[in-house]
Amino acid sequence: MSEVTRLLGAAAAGDPAAAAELLPLVYDELRRLAAARMRAERADHTLEPTALVHEAYLRLVGGGGGDREWAGRGHFFAAAAEAMRRILVDSARRRRAEKRGGDRERVGMPADLPAGRSDPEVLAVHEVLDQFAEVDPESAELVKLHFFAGLTIEQAAAALGTSARTAYRNWDFARAWMYRRLRGDDPA
Repeated sequence: MSEVTRLLGAAAAGDPAAAAELLPLVYDELRRLAAARMRAERADHTLEPTALVHEAYLRLVGGGGGDREWAGRGHFFAAAAEAMRRILVDSARRRRAEKRGGDRERVGMPADLPAGRSDPEVLAVHEVLDQFAEVDPESAELVKLHFFAGLTIEQAAAALGTSARTAYRNWDFARAWMYRRLRGDDPA
């Protein structure tokens, strides 16, 4: 009988010292198992392999009392793999819960918001945009999405429910109108 098998039996019988001795013997293998499981997960997962190992170990050994019988090392690692799977499934269910916006797609903000634009430029466009919104509210929304939110014209068109062709036409009109207003000309 191996040391791991002996400690598994003692831990299953409720010996806390055996559970403490067991962890260093199985930790590296559990960590490899967790890392393999996490490679299949999305890149921005909040659970790290180390946390997955600790959670699985607690579910298997900590507080289980005498209700777990391990037939040996292989049985323990099979149970550990199943515990890790359940932890990941529980995490995915919590993430997809409707109260946490699970029915929505996660979208990151563009890193270049509003890239390379000076404060005076942003303020000038903001002021002229308010005036432009009185002339063409739909095109003004397009400008907000493209200039301030950093969406492409196609993305802004999709967000507004218009075609890309219409969005490009509105963008050209908005740029011309706002440029003349910024120069001091009357674009009307």
